[in-house]
Amino acid sequence: MKNLFSNIKGDAFGGITAGIVALPLALAFGVSSGLGPSAGLYGAIFISFFAALFGGTNTQISGPTAPMTAVSMVVIASIIAVNDGNIEKALPAILMVFFLAGLMQIGLGVLGLGKYIRYIPYPVVSGFMTAIGVIILLTQILPAIGYYPNEDEAFVKTFEAQAKTNLLSNVLEENVSEKTLVLDALNETIADAESITQNNVINEAKNIAKSKAKKPQSVIMLLPRALSNINWLELALALGTIIIIYGFKRITKAVPSTLVALVVMTAIALGFKLNYRPIEAIPSGFPVPNLEIFTNFKIGSIMPYFFTALTLALLGAIDSLLTSVVADNMTKTKHKPNRELVGQGIGNTIASVFGGIPGAGATIRTVVNIQSGGKTKLSGMIAGVLLLIILLGFSGIASKIPTAVLAGILLTVGIGVMDYKGLKAIPSMPKDIKIGPIKLSSEVLIMLIVLVLSTFWDLIFAVGIGLVISSLMFMKKIGHVTAQMSDVKPLKEEAWDDEIGFPENLKEEVFIKHIKGPLFFGSTNDFQQLATQIPATAKTVILRFGRMQYMDQSGLYVLEDILLDLRKNGVQFLIVDLLPQPRYLMERIDIIPDLIPNEHIFKTFDDCLQWIKQHVENKYQ
Repeated sequence: MKNLFSNIKGDAFGGITAGIVALPLALAFGVSSGLGPSAGLYGAIFISFFAALFGGTNTQISGPTAPMTAVSMVVIASIIAVNDGNIEKALPAILMVFFLAGLMQIGLGVLGLGKYIRYIPYPVVSGFMTAIGVIILLTQILPAIGYYPNEDEAFVKTFEAQAKTNLLSNVLEENVSEKTLVLDALNETIADAESITQNNVINEAKNIAKSKAKKPQSVIMLLPRALSNINWLELALALGTIIIIYGFKRITKAVPSTLVALVVMTAIALGFKLNYRPIEAIPSGFPVPNLEIFTNFKIGSIMPYFFTALTLALLGAIDSLLTSVVADNMTKTKHKPNRELVGQGIGNTIASVFGGIPGAGATIRTVVNIQSGGKTKLSGMIAGVLLLIILLGFSGIASKIPTAVLAGILLTVGIGVMDYKGLKAIPSMPKDIKIGPIKLSSEVLIMLIVLVLSTFWDLIFAVGIGLVISSLMFMKKIGHVTAQMSDVKPLKEEAWDDEIGFPENLKEEVFIKHIKGPLFFGSTNDFQQLATQIPATAKTVILRFGRMQYMDQSGLYVLEDILLDLRKNGVQFLIVDLLPQPRYLMERIDIIPDLIPNEHIFKTFDDCLQWIKQHVENKYQ
């Protein structure tokens, strides 16, 4: 507690400044997520306070971030779609997924997995971060130009047939019991279907049209229509916001340019009494816990989103720990990764109970905190308290912020979050793989695959596929490098020092094979050539395993196949200096003693040579 209050003045300045920076972003991320500005603000309040209190990085400022919001947006849109476009009905399931992600983060920290997060390959992270930027840019273009698909009557009309199908499907699902459509259920279904009004159809069609604005590929298809229906006032507000954000940075960085843009553009809209579109109203008063996530909990409603919750947990962990590294470099301190994950998890679970979107350690806000004098956990807690004060005292004013202004802020966030370092490196990366006649860099290929799949298909599967491809590429490279160091190739064997005195009269009857290095999946192809190396006259093969420290399952079964094939031709095997790990595997599948008896295994070559002199007959000299 003493350390917590050791830098009150610096922490107060740092926390207040970071909180001011967080305000416009929290509101913008809330709107972008689909749950509204209040969800972003609630997330920023609770995550900032509790992640700082329980976390392992003293200067970390946490809250909603671009990557977490992009994944959350997918979760929210999916669950709302399943619940007939009714956000109130979908909310408990949405918040339970966020709650589960927080619990998973706590679990990661408790299990001590924080130190392993850094092993996620850079191309996967790079492709994902750039995709986040692209998704934010594409999904914010429409609100920035004032086009909302669900308000375009001609566009909504095109979905009426799909809306009728959806409504009828919902009626059928609600009335069918145990997959049997009994007569009573059939009559009830017909009655419910007949009660569907044109109003219901239009509302469902609007929900379908609205969902299109959340999918990058749909936005691209909508662009021509949107550009012909631009709301010039909304576009002017968005452009004004972007110009101030980039322009004010050139004047000074002492005051956050996003906050300046938010205040100036909102003041202009209010002062000139412009007919703009405001954000959703932010409820006044202290946030109330949404206990329906527990009372109405159904395991079936969140099971399809289990891996999405895991992705949120891992993404939040990566985001936070990368920011912790930045903080360490600036403050010359050392964060505690597992404790940081526990703190982030606690922050996200509490935020979800109060209706907040999930978040993570935020790099820009953390840097601002440090530069403003923040040194202890108190700074992050003060940032959260400041946002709570703004919520309690100024929610009415905040509700008058133009939607286009937040869209402009998010467009700059989308541009800033992309990994330009990775993109700039594309031309200079070594082209180490060949696909047909084309040479490519495996790292660039992974990055592009993750980027494209994340943007136009699924963020979760894209990361999974990226990790699998990265692992396979890594195994191939390491296999190739190790195989080059491992001498199991079909080359002429050179005698080792202790073999110089080998009897000349037995050289045609005995073949000596040296294995230098591990026998694993990367070297098995060369080892399979062993059978072709053995002269027809040699019926005894000495395998020198003293320099084979490791054998994997691939190597084990290749060895077994070779021994079985050569045994059919009357070849016997002797092994010299067999190390513990390969011997253990060979005994597990009975290569020893079924194919190679224990009496054919020798500690030294001299012992083996004595056995040969006694048991191998000279037939050719």
